Amino acid sequence: MMSRKTRVRFAPSPTGPLHIGGVRTALYNYLFSKQQNGDFILRIEDTDSTRFVPGAEAYIQEAFDWLGLPYDESPAKGGKFGPYRQSERKDIYKKYVHKLLDEGKAYIAFDTPQELEAKRNEIPNFQYDAATRLQMRNSLTLPTEEVKKLIDNGTQYVVRIKIEPRIDITVNDLIRGEVVINSSVLDDKVIYKSADELPTYHLANVVDDHLMEITHVIRGEEWLPSAPLHVWLYRSFGWEDTMPEFAHLPLLLKPEGNGKLSKRDGDRLGFPVFPLEWKDRQSGETSSGYRESGYLPQAVVNFLALLGWNPGTEQEIFSLDELVTAFSFERCSKSGAKFDFEKAKWFNHKYIQETSNELLAEMLQPVLAEKNIPHDKNYAANVIGLVKERVNFVKELWDQASFFFIAPASYDEKTVRKRWKKESPVQLTELTNVLQGIDDFSSENQENIVKQWIEEKSYPLGNIMNAFRLAVVGESKGPHMFDITSLLGKQETIGRLTTAIKNIPVPENT
Repeated sequence: MMSRKTRVRFAPSPTGPLHIGGVRTALYNYLFSKQQNGDFILRIEDTDSTRFVPGAEAYIQEAFDWLGLPYDESPAKGGKFGPYRQSERKDIYKKYVHKLLDEGKAYIAFDTPQELEAKRNEIPNFQYDAATRLQMRNSLTLPTEEVKKLIDNGTQYVVRIKIEPRIDITVNDLIRGEVVINSSVLDDKVIYKSADELPTYHLANVVDDHLMEITHVIRGEEWLPSAPLHVWLYRSFGWEDTMPEFAHLPLLLKPEGNGKLSKRDGDRLGFPVFPLEWKDRQSGETSSGYRESGYLPQAVVNFLALLGWNPGTEQEIFSLDELVTAFSFERCSKSGAKFDFEKAKWFNHKYIQETSNELLAEMLQPVLAEKNIPHDKNYAANVIGLVKERVNFVKELWDQASFFFIAPASYDEKTVRKRWKKESPVQLTELTNVLQGIDDFSSENQENIVKQWIEEKSYPLGNIMNAFRLAVVGESKGPHMFDITSLLGKQETIGRLTTAIKNIPVPENT
Protein backbone atom coordinates (compact mmCIF):
# COMPACT_ATOMS: atom_id res chain seq x y z
CA MET A 1 0.00 0.00 0.00
CA MET A 2 1.38 3.41 -0.97
CA SER A 3 2.19 5.70 1.92
CA ARG A 4 -0.30 8.50 2.22
CA LYS A 5 0.03 12.04 3.50
CA THR A 6 -0.90 12.16 7.18
CA ARG A 7 -4.35 13.67 7.63
CA VAL A 8 -6.12 13.91 10.97
CA ARG A 9 -9.41 15.45 11.96
CA PHE A 10 -11.00 16.90 15.05
CA ALA A 11 -14.75 16.44 14.75
CA PRO A 12 -16.73 18.07 17.59
CA SER A 13 -20.50 18.34 17.78
CA PRO A 14 -21.90 21.89 18.07
CA THR A 15 -23.98 21.06 21.13
CA GLY A 16 -22.50 23.59 23.55
CA PRO A 17 -19.11 24.80 24.76
CA LEU A 18 -16.02 22.78 23.99
CA HIS A 19 -14.84 20.77 27.02
CA ILE A 20 -11.16 21.05 27.91
CA GLY A 21 -10.86 17.31 27.25
CA GLY A 22 -11.90 17.97 23.66
CA VAL A 23 -9.27 20.69 23.45
CA ARG A 24 -6.62 18.17 24.50
CA THR A 25 -7.84 15.72 21.84
CA ALA A 26 -7.58 18.44 19.20
CA LEU A 27 -4.13 19.40 20.48
CA TYR A 28 -2.82 15.84 20.14
CA ASN A 29 -4.26 15.70 16.62
CA TYR A 30 -2.49 18.95 15.81
CA LEU A 31 0.86 17.88 17.29
CA PHE A 32 0.87 14.56 15.45
CA SER A 33 -0.18 16.04 12.10
CA LYS A 34 2.44 18.78 12.20
CA GLN A 35 5.14 16.33 13.28
CA GLN A 36 4.30 14.24 10.19
CA ASN A 37 4.05 17.31 7.91
CA GLY A 38 0.38 16.46 7.52
CA ASP A 39 -3.00 18.20 7.58
CA PHE A 40 -5.16 19.11 10.55
CA ILE A 41 -8.87 19.26 9.70
CA LEU A 42 -11.89 20.61 11.58
CA ARG A 43 -15.11 18.79 10.73
CA ILE A 44 -18.39 19.68 12.42
CA GLU A 45 -20.53 16.69 13.40
CA ASP A 46 -24.01 18.21 13.39
CA THR A 47 -26.05 15.20 12.29
CA ASP A 48 -28.00 15.19 15.56
CA SER A 49 -30.28 18.11 14.76
CA THR A 50 -32.11 17.84 18.11
CA ARG A 51 -28.96 18.76 20.06
CA PHE A 52 -27.69 21.60 17.86
CA VAL A 53 -26.91 24.79 19.82
CA PRO A 54 -26.65 28.13 17.96
CA GLY A 55 -23.26 29.76 18.40
CA ALA A 56 -21.46 26.55 19.35
CA GLU A 57 -19.61 26.18 16.05
CA ALA A 58 -18.37 29.78 16.14
CA TYR A 59 -17.27 29.17 19.74
CA ILE A 60 -15.22 26.14 18.68
CA GLN A 61 -13.45 28.09 15.94
CA GLU A 62 -12.77 31.06 18.24
CA ALA A 63 -11.32 28.75 20.88
CA PHE A 64 -8.74 27.33 18.47
CA ASP A 65 -7.92 30.76 17.10
CA TRP A 66 -7.15 31.85 20.67
CA LEU A 67 -5.10 28.73 21.41
CA GLY A 68 -3.03 29.22 18.28
CA LEU A 69 -3.90 25.84 16.73
CA PRO A 70 -4.84 26.69 13.12
CA TYR A 71 -6.66 24.25 10.88
CA ASP A 72 -5.56 23.43 7.36
CA GLU A 73 -9.18 22.74 6.34
CA SER A 74 -12.42 23.69 8.08
CA PRO A 75 -15.93 25.01 7.40
CA ALA A 76 -14.57 28.56 7.57
CA LYS A 77 -11.35 27.94 5.62
CA GLY A 78 -12.71 25.43 3.12
CA GLY A 79 -10.69 22.81 1.27
CA LYS A 80 -11.00 20.29 -1.54
CA PHE A 81 -12.70 17.68 0.67
CA GLY A 82 -15.62 19.86 1.76
CA PRO A 83 -18.29 20.50 2.81
CA TYR A 84 -16.94 20.21 6.36
CA ARG A 85 -20.31 20.24 8.10
CA GLN A 86 -22.01 16.88 8.10
CA SER A 87 -25.46 18.47 7.77
CA GLU A 88 -24.33 19.71 4.33
CA ARG A 89 -23.35 16.20 3.17
CA LYS A 90 -26.79 14.52 3.19
CA ASP A 91 -26.69 13.42 -0.44
CA ILE A 92 -23.23 11.88 0.02
CA TYR A 93 -24.41 9.75 2.95
CA LYS A 94 -27.56 8.60 1.17
CA LYS A 95 -25.43 7.17 -1.62
CA TYR A 96 -23.50 5.00 0.82
CA VAL A 97 -26.59 3.98 2.79
CA HIS A 98 -28.12 2.70 -0.47
CA LYS A 99 -24.89 0.86 -1.28
CA LEU A 100 -25.09 -1.07 2.00
CA LEU A 101 -28.80 -1.78 1.52
CA ASP A 102 -28.32 -2.96 -2.07
CA GLU A 103 -25.54 -5.33 -1.00
CA GLY A 104 -27.56 -6.76 1.91
CA LYS A 105 -25.17 -5.35 4.50
CA ALA A 106 -27.83 -3.16 6.09
CA TYR A 107 -31.60 -3.25 6.36
CA ILE A 108 -34.58 -0.96 6.98
CA ALA A 109 -36.36 -1.13 10.34
CA PHE A 110 -39.81 0.29 11.13
CA ASP A 111 -39.98 -0.54 14.85
CA THR A 112 -41.59 2.26 16.84
CA PRO A 113 -40.17 3.43 20.18
CA GLN A 114 -43.11 1.69 21.87
CA GLU A 115 -42.40 -1.60 20.11
CA LEU A 116 -38.74 -1.43 21.07
CA GLU A 117 -39.63 -0.71 24.69
CA ALA A 118 -42.02 -3.66 24.73
CA LYS A 119 -39.30 -5.95 23.42
CA ARG A 120 -36.88 -4.69 26.11
CA ASN A 121 -39.46 -5.55 28.74
CA GLU A 122 -39.96 -8.97 27.21
CA ILE A 123 -36.29 -9.92 26.76
CA PRO A 124 -33.78 -9.19 29.55
CA ASN A 125 -30.74 -7.26 28.24
CA PHE A 126 -32.40 -6.99 24.84
CA GLN A 127 -30.09 -6.18 21.96
CA TYR A 128 -31.19 -5.60 18.36
CA ASP A 129 -28.87 -8.13 16.69
CA ALA A 130 -28.66 -11.42 14.79
CA ALA A 131 -30.48 -13.22 17.60
CA THR A 132 -33.48 -10.87 17.70
CA ARG A 133 -33.69 -9.05 14.36
CA LEU A 134 -36.03 -11.65 12.83
CA GLN A 135 -38.54 -11.00 15.64
CA MET A 136 -38.77 -7.32 14.69
CA ARG A 137 -40.55 -5.24 12.07
CA ASN A 138 -37.95 -4.68 9.37
CA SER A 139 -37.10 -5.37 5.74
CA LEU A 140 -35.72 -8.78 6.70
CA THR A 141 -39.11 -9.94 8.01
CA LEU A 142 -41.61 -7.93 5.95
CA PRO A 143 -42.53 -8.58 2.29
CA THR A 144 -40.79 -6.32 -0.21
CA GLU A 145 -44.12 -4.82 -1.31
CA GLU A 146 -45.01 -3.89 2.26
CA VAL A 147 -41.65 -2.28 2.83
CA LYS A 148 -42.08 -0.19 -0.32
CA LYS A 149 -45.62 0.77 0.68
CA LEU A 150 -44.57 1.87 4.16
CA ILE A 151 -41.79 4.02 2.70
CA ASP A 152 -44.09 5.51 0.02
CA ASN A 153 -46.64 6.37 2.70
CA GLY A 154 -44.03 8.35 4.60
CA THR A 155 -43.65 5.93 7.51
CA GLN A 156 -40.55 6.84 9.45
CA TYR A 157 -37.79 4.27 9.51
CA VAL A 158 -34.16 3.75 10.36
CA VAL A 159 -31.44 1.84 8.58
CA ARG A 160 -29.46 -0.63 10.69
CA ILE A 161 -26.08 -2.13 9.88
CA LYS A 162 -26.28 -5.93 9.68
CA ILE A 163 -23.68 -7.38 12.03
CA GLU A 164 -22.96 -11.05 11.43
CA PRO A 165 -22.17 -12.95 14.66
CA ARG A 166 -19.05 -14.87 15.78
CA ILE A 167 -16.50 -12.87 13.80
CA ASP A 168 -13.40 -11.42 15.48
CA ILE A 169 -12.86 -7.73 14.80
CA THR A 170 -9.34 -6.45 15.39
CA VAL A 171 -8.71 -2.81 16.24
CA ASN A 172 -5.05 -1.84 16.06
CA ASP A 173 -4.67 1.03 18.50
CA LEU A 174 -1.47 3.11 18.61
CA ILE A 175 -1.78 3.53 22.38
CA ARG A 176 -3.51 0.35 23.54
CA GLY A 177 -2.12 -2.13 21.05
CA GLU A 178 -4.28 -4.82 19.45
CA VAL A 179 -7.86 -4.95 20.71
CA VAL A 180 -9.99 -7.91 19.57
CA ILE A 181 -13.78 -7.80 19.87
CA ASN A 182 -16.13 -10.57 18.78
CA SER A 183 -18.96 -9.30 16.61
CA SER A 184 -21.53 -11.20 18.70
CA VAL A 185 -21.32 -8.49 21.39
CA LEU A 186 -22.26 -5.76 18.90
CA ASP A 187 -25.80 -4.76 18.08
CA ASP A 188 -27.20 -3.73 14.71
CA LYS A 189 -26.60 0.00 15.22
CA VAL A 190 -28.80 2.58 13.56
CA ILE A 191 -26.76 4.24 10.81
CA TYR A 192 -29.46 6.40 9.18
CA LYS A 193 -32.77 8.01 10.17
CA SER A 194 -35.45 8.94 7.68
CA ALA A 195 -36.94 11.50 10.09
CA ASP A 196 -34.19 14.05 9.36
CA GLU A 197 -32.55 12.30 6.40
CA LEU A 198 -29.27 12.23 8.26
CA PRO A 199 -26.90 9.44 9.21
CA THR A 200 -25.86 8.71 12.75
CA TYR A 201 -22.38 9.36 14.07
CA HIS A 202 -21.12 5.91 13.05
CA LEU A 203 -21.86 5.97 9.34
CA ALA A 204 -21.07 9.66 8.86
CA ASN A 205 -17.66 9.30 10.49
CA VAL A 206 -16.61 6.31 8.46
CA VAL A 207 -17.79 7.79 5.16
CA ASP A 208 -16.21 11.17 5.88
CA ASP A 209 -12.96 9.71 7.15
CA HIS A 210 -12.69 7.65 3.97
CA LEU A 211 -13.63 10.42 1.55
CA MET A 212 -11.47 13.00 3.33
CA GLU A 213 -8.54 10.55 3.25
CA ILE A 214 -8.09 10.57 7.02
CA THR A 215 -5.09 8.44 7.95
CA HIS A 216 -5.31 8.54 11.76
CA VAL A 217 -8.33 8.84 14.05
CA ILE A 218 -7.15 10.30 17.37
CA ARG A 219 -9.97 10.64 19.87
CA GLY A 220 -10.97 10.13 23.50
CA GLU A 221 -11.08 6.80 25.28
CA GLU A 222 -14.87 7.01 25.48
CA TRP A 223 -15.05 6.31 21.73
CA LEU A 224 -13.08 3.06 21.96
CA PRO A 225 -16.28 0.90 22.12
CA SER A 226 -17.37 2.31 18.76
CA ALA A 227 -14.09 1.40 17.03
CA PRO A 228 -15.08 -2.24 16.25
CA LEU A 229 -18.25 -1.04 14.53
CA HIS A 230 -16.27 1.46 12.48
CA VAL A 231 -13.84 -1.29 11.46
CA TRP A 232 -16.88 -3.39 10.46
CA LEU A 233 -18.23 -0.55 8.34
CA TYR A 234 -14.88 -0.11 6.60
CA ARG A 235 -14.94 -3.79 5.77
CA SER A 236 -18.53 -3.61 4.61
CA PHE A 237 -17.62 -0.90 2.12
CA GLY A 238 -14.49 -2.74 1.00
CA TRP A 239 -12.22 0.03 2.26
CA GLU A 240 -9.82 -2.05 4.35
CA ASP A 241 -6.79 -0.66 2.49
CA THR A 242 -7.65 2.93 3.47
CA MET A 243 -8.75 2.25 7.03
CA PRO A 244 -7.20 4.84 9.38
CA GLU A 245 -5.07 3.93 12.36
CA PHE A 246 -6.73 4.53 15.72
CA ALA A 247 -5.39 6.15 18.88
CA HIS A 248 -7.73 6.36 21.86
CA LEU A 249 -6.49 8.87 24.42
CA PRO A 250 -6.77 8.43 28.19
CA LEU A 251 -9.60 10.18 29.98
CA LEU A 252 -9.14 13.42 31.86
CA LEU A 253 -10.04 12.55 35.44
CA LYS A 254 -11.35 14.60 38.34
CA PRO A 255 -8.63 16.24 40.47
CA GLU A 256 -9.25 13.50 43.04
CA GLY A 257 -8.77 10.91 40.27
CA ASN A 258 -12.15 9.16 40.66
CA GLY A 259 -14.14 9.54 37.47
CA LYS A 260 -14.24 11.71 34.36
CA LEU A 261 -13.65 15.46 34.70
CA SER A 262 -16.91 17.42 34.47
CA LYS A 263 -18.12 21.00 34.60
CA ARG A 264 -19.46 20.25 38.07
CA ASP A 265 -15.90 19.60 39.24
CA GLY A 266 -14.80 22.98 37.96
CA ASP A 267 -17.72 24.72 39.66
CA ARG A 268 -17.00 22.85 42.89
CA LEU A 269 -13.28 23.58 42.99
CA GLY A 270 -13.21 26.93 41.22
CA PHE A 271 -11.48 26.32 37.89
CA PRO A 272 -12.69 26.48 34.26
CA VAL A 273 -13.39 23.39 32.16
CA PHE A 274 -13.97 25.36 28.93
CA PRO A 275 -11.35 27.25 26.90
CA LEU A 276 -13.55 30.35 26.56
CA GLU A 277 -16.40 31.75 28.61
CA TRP A 278 -19.77 30.31 27.58
CA LYS A 279 -23.17 31.92 28.06
CA ASP A 280 -26.06 29.48 27.91
CA ARG A 281 -28.86 31.13 25.94
CA GLN A 282 -31.58 29.08 27.57
CA SER A 283 -30.61 29.18 31.23
CA GLY A 284 -28.73 32.47 31.13
CA GLU A 285 -25.92 30.78 33.08
CA THR A 286 -22.36 31.89 32.34
CA SER A 287 -19.54 29.35 32.63
CA SER A 288 -15.98 30.57 33.09
CA GLY A 289 -13.29 30.07 30.47
CA TYR A 290 -9.51 29.87 30.61
CA ARG A 291 -9.14 32.98 28.46
CA GLU A 292 -11.39 35.13 30.63
CA SER A 293 -9.83 33.72 33.81
CA GLY A 294 -6.49 35.18 32.79
CA TYR A 295 -4.69 32.14 31.41
CA LEU A 296 -2.28 32.61 28.54
CA PRO A 297 -3.03 30.32 25.57
CA GLN A 298 0.55 28.98 25.48
CA ALA A 299 0.25 27.95 29.13
CA VAL A 300 -3.01 26.10 28.50
CA VAL A 301 -1.51 24.26 25.53
CA ASN A 302 1.62 23.28 27.48
CA PHE A 303 -0.43 22.14 30.50
CA LEU A 304 -2.84 20.04 28.41
CA ALA A 305 -0.05 18.42 26.40
CA LEU A 306 1.34 16.86 29.57
CA LEU A 307 -2.01 15.42 30.67
CA GLY A 308 -1.74 11.90 29.30
CA TRP A 309 1.64 12.24 27.58
CA ASN A 310 5.12 12.70 28.94
CA PRO A 311 8.37 13.47 27.11
CA GLY A 312 10.45 10.97 29.07
CA THR A 313 12.59 13.80 30.50
CA GLU A 314 12.33 16.31 33.33
CA GLN A 315 11.42 19.12 30.93
CA GLU A 316 8.03 20.71 31.60
CA ILE A 317 8.05 23.99 29.69
CA PHE A 318 7.61 23.42 25.95
CA SER A 319 6.96 25.79 23.10
CA LEU A 320 4.42 24.57 20.56
CA ASP A 321 7.22 23.74 18.13
CA GLU A 322 9.02 21.75 20.82
CA LEU A 323 5.83 19.82 21.56
CA VAL A 324 5.45 18.99 17.87
CA THR A 325 9.00 17.61 17.81
CA ALA A 326 8.75 15.65 21.07
CA PHE A 327 5.23 14.18 20.84
CA SER A 328 4.76 10.43 20.38
CA PHE A 329 1.97 7.94 21.00
CA GLU A 330 4.50 5.57 22.57
CA ARG A 331 4.68 7.91 25.57
CA CYS A 332 0.92 8.36 25.91
CA SER A 333 -0.58 6.81 29.01
CA LYS A 334 -3.25 4.12 28.82
CA SER A 335 -4.70 5.14 32.18
CA GLY A 336 -6.59 8.33 32.93
CA ALA A 337 -4.80 11.61 33.63
CA LYS A 338 -5.69 13.39 36.87
CA PHE A 339 -6.56 17.06 36.23
CA ASP A 340 -4.29 19.15 38.48
CA PHE A 341 -5.69 22.69 38.33
CA GLU A 342 -2.99 23.96 40.69
CA LYS A 343 -0.42 22.81 38.13
CA ALA A 344 -2.31 24.80 35.51
CA LYS A 345 -1.74 27.92 37.65
CA TRP A 346 1.95 27.05 37.88
CA PHE A 347 2.23 26.85 34.11
CA ASN A 348 0.48 30.18 33.75
CA HIS A 349 2.87 31.77 36.26
CA LYS A 350 5.84 30.42 34.30
CA TYR A 351 4.51 31.77 31.02
CA ILE A 352 3.79 35.18 32.52
CA GLN A 353 7.45 35.35 33.56
CA GLU A 354 8.47 34.57 29.98
CA THR A 355 6.05 37.08 28.43
CA SER A 356 7.55 40.46 27.61
CA ASN A 357 6.76 43.36 29.94
CA GLU A 358 5.51 45.30 26.92
CA LEU A 359 2.94 42.65 25.97
CA LEU A 360 1.76 42.32 29.57
CA ALA A 361 1.45 46.10 29.72
CA GLU A 362 -0.88 45.93 26.73
CA MET A 363 -2.98 43.35 28.58
CA LEU A 364 -3.15 45.70 31.57
CA GLN A 365 -4.28 48.69 29.47
CA PRO A 366 -8.04 47.91 29.68
CA VAL A 367 -7.82 47.89 33.49
CA LEU A 368 -6.05 51.26 33.54
CA ALA A 369 -8.51 52.71 31.05
CA GLU A 370 -11.46 51.44 33.10
CA LYS A 371 -10.06 53.24 36.15
CA ASN A 372 -9.41 56.42 34.13
CA ILE A 373 -5.71 56.31 34.95
CA PRO A 374 -3.51 58.17 32.45
CA HIS A 375 -0.50 56.03 31.74
CA ASP A 376 2.60 55.71 29.67
CA LYS A 377 3.23 52.33 28.02
CA ASN A 378 6.91 52.36 28.90
CA TYR A 379 6.11 53.21 32.50
CA ALA A 380 3.53 50.41 32.70
CA ALA A 381 6.03 47.95 31.22
CA ASN A 382 8.65 48.97 33.81
CA VAL A 383 6.10 48.54 36.60
CA ILE A 384 5.19 45.06 35.38
CA GLY A 385 8.84 44.11 35.26
CA LEU A 386 9.00 44.70 39.03
CA VAL A 387 5.85 42.79 40.03
CA LYS A 388 5.14 40.04 37.50
CA GLU A 389 7.09 37.38 39.40
CA ARG A 390 4.46 37.70 42.14
CA VAL A 391 1.41 36.81 40.01
CA ASN A 392 -0.18 33.72 38.48
CA PHE A 393 -2.62 35.66 36.29
CA VAL A 394 -2.57 38.91 34.34
CA LYS A 395 -5.59 40.12 36.30
CA GLU A 396 -3.50 39.96 39.49
CA LEU A 397 -1.06 42.54 38.12
CA TRP A 398 -3.32 45.39 39.22
CA ASP A 399 -3.46 44.16 42.81
CA GLN A 400 0.32 44.01 42.91
CA ALA A 401 0.97 47.25 41.01
CA SER A 402 -1.90 49.64 41.78
CA PHE A 403 0.23 51.83 44.10
CA PHE A 404 2.51 52.65 41.16
CA PHE A 405 -0.43 54.41 39.50
CA ILE A 406 -2.44 55.71 42.47
CA ALA A 407 -0.93 57.20 45.65
CA PRO A 408 -2.37 55.63 48.81
CA ALA A 409 -5.48 57.41 50.07
CA SER A 410 -5.45 55.36 53.28
CA TYR A 411 -3.02 53.18 55.15
CA ASP A 412 -3.40 49.57 56.23
CA GLU A 413 -4.35 49.70 59.92
CA LYS A 414 -2.51 46.54 60.91
CA THR A 415 0.68 47.78 59.24
CA VAL A 416 0.32 51.20 60.86
CA ARG A 417 0.06 49.64 64.32
CA LYS A 418 3.08 47.45 63.67
CA ARG A 419 5.36 49.68 61.60
CA TRP A 420 4.59 53.36 62.41
CA LYS A 421 6.53 54.36 65.50
CA LYS A 422 6.31 57.50 67.60
CA GLU A 423 9.56 58.70 66.05
CA SER A 424 8.52 57.85 62.47
CA PRO A 425 7.25 61.34 61.51
CA VAL A 426 10.52 62.99 62.54
CA GLN A 427 12.67 60.34 60.93
CA LEU A 428 10.73 60.38 57.65
CA THR A 429 10.90 64.17 57.59
CA GLU A 430 14.68 63.82 57.74
CA LEU A 431 14.50 61.15 55.03
CA THR A 432 12.51 63.56 52.86
CA ASN A 433 15.34 66.08 53.10
CA VAL A 434 17.89 63.38 52.24
CA LEU A 435 15.94 62.34 49.15
CA GLN A 436 15.47 65.96 48.13
CA GLY A 437 19.25 66.30 47.88
CA ILE A 438 19.73 63.29 45.59
CA ASP A 439 20.19 64.16 41.90
CA ASP A 440 20.80 60.64 40.60
CA PHE A 441 17.53 58.98 41.69
CA SER A 442 18.48 55.51 40.44
CA SER A 443 17.65 52.62 42.76
CA GLU A 444 21.28 51.80 43.54
CA ASN A 445 22.31 55.39 44.23
CA GLN A 446 19.31 56.05 46.46
CA GLU A 447 19.97 52.90 48.44
CA ASN A 448 23.62 53.78 49.04
CA ILE A 449 22.87 57.33 50.20
CA VAL A 450 19.86 56.45 52.36
CA LYS A 451 21.57 53.52 54.07
CA GLN A 452 24.62 55.66 54.74
CA TRP A 453 22.37 58.30 56.37
CA ILE A 454 20.64 55.62 58.48
CA GLU A 455 23.99 54.28 59.61
CA GLU A 456 25.29 57.76 60.48
CA LYS A 457 22.14 58.48 62.51
CA SER A 458 22.29 55.03 64.17
CA TYR A 459 18.63 54.53 63.35
CA PRO A 460 17.27 50.95 63.25
CA LEU A 461 17.26 50.04 59.56
CA GLY A 462 14.01 48.07 59.82
CA ASN A 463 12.12 50.90 61.50
CA ILE A 464 13.05 53.39 58.78
CA MET A 465 12.44 51.08 55.81
CA ASN A 466 9.14 49.71 57.11
CA ALA A 467 7.76 53.17 57.75
CA PHE A 468 9.13 54.31 54.37
CA ARG A 469 7.29 51.48 52.58
CA LEU A 470 4.06 52.18 54.47
CA ALA A 471 4.19 55.85 53.50
CA VAL A 472 4.84 55.21 49.80
CA VAL A 473 2.82 52.02 49.20
CA GLY A 474 0.09 52.25 51.86
CA GLU A 475 0.79 48.77 53.22
CA SER A 476 3.56 46.24 53.74
CA LYS A 477 3.97 44.84 50.23
CA GLY A 478 5.75 45.38 46.95
CA PRO A 479 9.16 44.83 45.34
CA HIS A 480 12.49 46.29 46.47
CA MET A 481 11.82 49.68 48.04
CA PHE A 482 14.32 51.69 46.05
CA ASP A 483 13.16 50.09 42.79
CA ILE A 484 9.71 51.46 43.65
CA THR A 485 10.89 55.00 44.43
CA SER A 486 13.23 55.09 41.43
CA LEU A 487 10.28 54.34 39.14
CA LEU A 488 7.92 56.73 40.94
CA GLY A 489 10.46 59.53 40.74
CA LYS A 490 11.73 62.04 43.29
CA GLN A 491 8.77 64.40 43.45
CA GLU A 492 6.13 61.66 43.69
CA THR A 493 8.11 59.85 46.40
CA ILE A 494 8.59 63.03 48.45
CA GLY A 495 4.94 63.95 47.97
CA ARG A 496 3.82 60.58 49.35
CA LEU A 497 6.18 60.88 52.33
CA THR A 498 4.86 64.34 53.12
CA THR A 499 1.24 63.16 52.91
CA ALA A 500 1.89 60.17 55.16
CA ILE A 501 3.68 62.27 57.79
CA LYS A 502 0.69 64.58 57.84
CA ASN A 503 -2.08 61.94 57.81
CA ILE A 504 -0.86 58.89 59.75
CA PRO A 505 -1.61 59.45 63.45
CA VAL A 506 1.30 59.14 65.85
CA PRO A 507 0.91 56.10 68.16
CA GLU A 508 0.32 57.00 71.79
CA ASN A 509 2.04 54.10 73.53
CA THR A 510 5.26 53.49 71.63
